Amino acid sequence: MKKTFYFIRHGQTDLNLKGIVQGRGVNSPLNETGMAQAQAFYDAYKDIPFDKIYTSTLLRTHQTVESFIRDGISWQELEGLDEISWGIYEGKEQDESIMSGFNELVSAWKNGELDVSVDEGESPNALMLRQSEAIAHMVKQEHEETVLVCMHGRALRIILCLLTGVDASKMDEFPHTNTALYKLTYDHDQFEIIDHYNTKHLEVLTNG
Repeated sequence: MKKTFYFIRHGQTDLNLKGIVQGRGVNSPLNETGMAQAQAFYDAYKDIPFDKIYTSTLLRTHQTVESFIRDGISWQELEGLDEISWGIYEGKEQDESIMSGFNELVSAWKNGELDVSVDEGESPNALMLRQSEAIAHMVKQEHEETVLVCMHGRALRIILCLLTGVDASKMDEFPHTNTALYKLTYDHDQFEIIDHYNTKHLEVLTNG
């Protein structure tokens, strides 16, 4: 069965703005800008006949798609869509020490060291294990042809690698910003990106 998936990142939070590390363990709400981004996405895509909405278990994804849920579209949380755990960095300001550690981590990942993680955190390989479970669940639902998925920045980059067969060491080749869209088709067990990093709906926020 052919399906179409709309993957978006959640709207902005105050912690995004302040440079506080969020990750899986920090459950922050959208701020005013995030709400406006969510509304802009809704206004642009409210006429798409979504059969199902999937989000992470975190509030910022729920709030981003709240208008669609209020329209009566069926919604399910999946832990496999949660953000990567940043371990001991979560809830902390991105000071020089954390940025240095973060840059070392990202360099290791780019070198293919995908079992490396922050202390008490999650590696890309560990994240992909739970993402694989979420993907398997979503693709086997027979009556869900058009699906909206709201998740998180780093997790989105990694799941796009997983879906398209790109090595996760290349995750940073997928840009992301709040509510940016990746649209994919799923057919014969294959995913294909047909709309790459679409932010057109956000133009209304910068133009007026």
